[in-house]
Amino acid sequence: MKILSVNAGSSSLKFQLYEMPEEKVLISGLMERIGVGNSFYTIKVDGQKIKKEVELNNHEQAFEVLVKELEENNVVKSLDEIKGIGHRVVQGGDYFDKTVVIDDEVLSKIEELSSLAPLHNPAAATGIKAAMEVFPNAVQTAVFDTAFHQTMPKENYLYALPYEWYENYKVRRYGAHGTSHKFVSERMNEILGRTNTKLITCHIGNGASVSAVVNGKCLNTSMGLTPNAGLIMGTRCGDIDASIIPYVMEKTNMTPKEMDNAINKQSGLLALSRKSSDSRDIEEGIAQGDENCILAQKMYVRRIVDYIAKYYVEMEGCDAIVFTAGIGEKAIDTRRDIINELGVLGVTLDEEANNVKSEERLISAKDSKIECWIIPTDEELMIARDTLALI
Repeated sequence: MKILSVNAGSSSLKFQLYEMPEEKVLISGLMERIGVGNSFYTIKVDGQKIKKEVELNNHEQAFEVLVKELEENNVVKSLDEIKGIGHRVVQGGDYFDKTVVIDDEVLSKIEELSSLAPLHNPAAATGIKAAMEVFPNAVQTAVFDTAFHQTMPKENYLYALPYEWYENYKVRRYGAHGTSHKFVSERMNEILGRTNTKLITCHIGNGASVSAVVNGKCLNTSMGLTPNAGLIMGTRCGDIDASIIPYVMEKTNMTPKEMDNAINKQSGLLALSRKSSDSRDIEEGIAQGDENCILAQKMYVRRIVDYIAKYYVEMEGCDAIVFTAGIGEKAIDTRRDIINELGVLGVTLDEEANNVKSEERLISAKDSKIECWIIPTDEELMIARDTLALI
């Protein structure tokens, strides 16, 4: 059975087609600059990567180009071979605790929750509508980034704010990256050979979050109402004293929109390093002795270590710490710095094992009290698995 995993951004469309349940990738690709001019896309099929320039005015045109590529590359003979399309949706609020088949009511809820994810949910809704037009016979599913975190107890998802804010405006912790945390925690349980586990999963990329996972269910996570909570990220500030916001707004006459832009797009590693939001540039700056980059890395690592320590105490122990996503999988020095800070928990690093990128591997030493692993995430595969299960 062929299942298509889709991740629609405001001006992009990422896709991967699987033969299920074999989990074989038939074709994958990314369409960029949709609706903004000079659009192009890259596809990978039969081990070959191809880039093409084509004007894409909207997501429906992007799906039509996708169909053309499927047919021209003999991936499908008929669109009816694609039985399901799974869509990544960032915000499911407290309505959805699992993947669901999309109907009018589900689509309406996704659009209703756009105020909590203004950059992501409208794009997902647009992608869903376009897919329904182009693939009318396929089962369409919504896979929510927030769903995995819906098992958090109330004491972990509520804020100490007026309760009517929660009742009237749904102000609470939702988390994000749930599909990734679910994928790597399930894989970690497979490796350990049991499900009664205590795991700390570190999804560290340009956006980043840490989760505490007990017996396969999320106990706590670092992101909050929005993705701008918890860790220091590429351009997001993460946890700050909330009173900083009205204080600086009064001093500078910034509007709410300008402040939102500052804490989401002008902060984090970019602000600290005064150089770049990209961890590779930070590492390069550290090698050159750049003091701002050195400070940025210290603060970045410290925040991750803080959350690992917090969740270790909350779970009363830990069986494994998992590193995943772009930085978690590829940044050798960052993993080393984090693990070296965890010595008080009896965690020790195997330097040789850690000298690897994007490869599933145990990187803690034999005498480490907690196993540390690199597990490359695969959110598209998780989407395909969930969609197959519903079909």
